[in-house]
Amino acid sequence: MSSDHHLGLNVSNNGEIDHTTNLSQNISALFMKADYSDITLKVDGLEIPAHKVILAARSEYFRAMLYGGMRESSQTEIELKGTNKFAFKELLQYIYKGQMSLNLLKEEVILDILGLAHQYGFVELEKSISEFLRQVLSINNVCAIFDAARLYQLNYLTKVCATFMDSNAPDVIAHESFLHMSIGALKELIIRDSFYAPEVDIFRAVVEWGKANSLDSGPDLNSVLSCVRLHLLSTNDLLNVVRPLRLVSSDTILDAISMRTSCKDSLSLYRGLLRLDENVAHKKFGSQVLQGEMRAALLDGDSHNYDMERGYTRHAINETGDGGILIKLGSQCIVNHIKMLLWDRDTRSYSYYVEVSIDQKEWTRVVDHSNFFCRSWQSLYFEAKVVRYIRIVGTNNTANKVFHLVSFEIMYTNTQVTIENGLIVPRHNVATQVASAIVIDGVSRSRNALLDGDTQRYDWDSGYTCHQLGCGSILVQLGQPYLIESMRLLLWDCDDRTYSYYIQVSVNSWDWEVVWDKTRDHCRSWQYITFTKRPVVFIRITGTQNSANEVFHCVHFECPAQIDLDEISNRNEKPFSQDFRNRPSSHNPQQWSQPVIADVIIGSEAIEDDDNSSIASIVEVNGPRCIGYIIPPDIVHIEVNEDDELR
Repeated sequence: MSSDHHLGLNVSNNGEIDHTTNLSQNISALFMKADYSDITLKVDGLEIPAHKVILAARSEYFRAMLYGGMRESSQTEIELKGTNKFAFKELLQYIYKGQMSLNLLKEEVILDILGLAHQYGFVELEKSISEFLRQVLSINNVCAIFDAARLYQLNYLTKVCATFMDSNAPDVIAHESFLHMSIGALKELIIRDSFYAPEVDIFRAVVEWGKANSLDSGPDLNSVLSCVRLHLLSTNDLLNVVRPLRLVSSDTILDAISMRTSCKDSLSLYRGLLRLDENVAHKKFGSQVLQGEMRAALLDGDSHNYDMERGYTRHAINETGDGGILIKLGSQCIVNHIKMLLWDRDTRSYSYYVEVSIDQKEWTRVVDHSNFFCRSWQSLYFEAKVVRYIRIVGTNNTANKVFHLVSFEIMYTNTQVTIENGLIVPRHNVATQVASAIVIDGVSRSRNALLDGDTQRYDWDSGYTCHQLGCGSILVQLGQPYLIESMRLLLWDCDDRTYSYYIQVSVNSWDWEVVWDKTRDHCRSWQYITFTKRPVVFIRITGTQNSANEVFHCVHFECPAQIDLDEISNRNEKPFSQDFRNRPSSHNPQQWSQPVIADVIIGSEAIEDDDNSSIASIVEVNGPRCIGYIIPPDIVHIEVNEDDELR
């Protein structure tokens, strides 16, 4: 029997029929219906009809319970003990419909649903509820959410809650919900260096928590009190607030007083605000410059508008080092990263060091570049510390006796950086303009062509940096000192010429070390340089020979080399390898591309000499045919001319 209403159903152009909406509606209609039900779930006195196959299809937990041979497999009624019926009904509706309206539910019900989702293995629902809770975090609910996140091992939500409480510590400990935290959650919270509130207030809050949980004394309360940093309380608070309660022994109080005077430089001693990747040396946080000339410019956030007369803070450089630029943060902060801009409108270099302190009595030097030349932007990393004061002291200026600082930022970052002996061991190329490197000596149509990263667009007239043989060199200065153990450079190779050269490094432009000597070799194209790791600021590349003319040409320079050190070793040592590439036509010198490394192998198209013995083979490398001659092993240098003849 047919009906015209069937003509209204849609069919796609490729013949696909999609009626999943109807299917979803039909399954959803079975929710809380006795029709076709084959099991009853008893939850908190409420009997709920359900369907085994739907429960098992949606949850591994129910699949194991109902079809895994367990006792419940043969039962028609199952009691789910210790389960909130309101939360379970919402979860069951989600099982049948795949939908849930969290905005309509109370927070305590949502947390119960989160627990059920964790128990029954609804991972996607767990993630969705966690994201919703992240969005609605407040002082009123964060303690309960933090407790639940820890209980269900939701690491992301736990971290988000902890960060929120760090930023609002005084309000958190004053809120009534703080008294209902579990002992584990409470200890994890107050032991954090970044949970920053007056320590006497933290102590009082813990005492109130103990009273609310009927823990006036005993091991549980003592374990929480041990997380309070009594050495951060004043002597007056220790004697007049802590001692009268008799919750802490007199010896412990005396130890706290002793620690206040004996240990200064330890992160574990102090608490501080932690604002991830946010500059805390800003006026909006109450930070200010206490010492230095022209103080207003340093923290204004303007790193573009400055010249010889304005836009920087300065101090006179003297041998005693008692001057410097002093910054006070608005509060104690946990920091491990500084970004600052040295005045860089010419090629001058500066030397300096940076010290930090909590109280201006004990200073810790976190950066010491007093023996290195530095320029422009400085990106500095050090072990995380709680800081209130920062002192930047200039020790040298190659132009005059004044230290100029244009911009200063300090923050905490999760960026992973390797530090050895106070210097960064970079993974990425730091010989770039972005990293404040410049070419000081060398001739080029574009001053920093050597550092622009372009290894494709170069020809007879542009795209390289050069110097006259026997006169001068190519000199590169990095923005700051790094520990370097590799470099890579590209010699101009638009024909078959070869070069000889050597490389020196320095930290101050007058003490030089030779790290690479190729004065007796004939080199071309890519060069891979390795040496013992050492501090480097300046790199001087000096050409000594060019087989075509009296000029040394270099297209690209980078350090560290952006390939694996083992690969550098293999390329430098492998005897039967050679760089092969298309030879440029005379009318199109720019057709050269990145070099291709190819091993000399015996191929199917062997070339024979006069006595019919195979001496070479045709090697296919990305299209072009290249000749690689099989020669005695004591001859390792292979060159092929344009007629494919061994040279």
